[in-house]
Amino acid sequence: MIQRKFQTIAIVGKPRHDIALETHLAVYNWLKDRQYNVLVETNIAKQLNLPNAATIAEIGEWADLVIVIGGDGNMLGMARQLAKYHVPLIGINRGNLGFLTDIAPQTAFEQLHSCLERGEFFIEDRFLLDVTIEQNGKVIEANNALNEVVVHSSQIARTIDFEVSIDGKFAFSQRSDGLIISTPTGSTAYSLSAGGPILTPNLNAIALVPMNPHSLSSRPLVVDGDSHISMRFAQYNQPNLVVSCDSQRLLPFSAEERIIVQKSPDSLKLLHLKDYNYFNVLGSKLGWLSKLF
Repeated sequence: MIQRKFQTIAIVGKPRHDIALETHLAVYNWLKDRQYNVLVETNIAKQLNLPNAATIAEIGEWADLVIVIGGDGNMLGMARQLAKYHVPLIGINRGNLGFLTDIAPQTAFEQLHSCLERGEFFIEDRFLLDVTIEQNGKVIEANNALNEVVVHSSQIARTIDFEVSIDGKFAFSQRSDGLIISTPTGSTAYSLSAGGPILTPNLNAIALVPMNPHSLSSRPLVVDGDSHISMRFAQYNQPNLVVSCDSQRLLPFSAEERIIVQKSPDSLKLLHLKDYNYFNVLGSKLGWLSKLF
């Protein structure tokens, strides 16, 4: 028997229906039967009347591995909260797409056995973006995103005028519905639906994708992942400007403030089974699996 790398394993997620909650309980029992120390996120532990309830902060401090049960939205939320603890995450898909949640519920225990008992896994780093709202050099608010930072108006069909600088140098000005600033992980999410490029996860790159620009010359731009991206806004813009982080956090700001986006010092440690192939995942989700030969 291979020596176990993970001793304390946490179960997290936000089950929206009974089937997902049953998965949480089944995974808990499977882990306990194999003598793992199991932590359960507080809300789930309360719903299932399980011991060893723990907050997200406690899970970050104590767990060797976190199993996220749910869809990509659950993984995004947990990644943003747990990245600073450098604990690896693996997902059991109970959502729709499953770009980030590798394990199918039908084969969950077989795959968990391969990973936990036989050591057949590898860990991939996915970088996050930090976004800050600044005024006169003072940070007003800050947050992070695994997929994308989106700057837009909170009012539907309202264009905004802004300038973008890269590493302190003016890059372009634009009138559009907003701007999507995407990581490689997020390049298959909202950015893709807006016509952005697909970036493979190993790239150190950031995509800037305009949202419904008023000029045909406005095109997606890919910059180095270590770029410092700054946005300034015309004073005549309508109020109700917001920054969205992974469509989960909305940060309001005014035209007098600047938006700064750059790579976070923390990264998501995403655990995959050894047979994981990004292009197989991409092909299955986008219908690219048919071959000529």
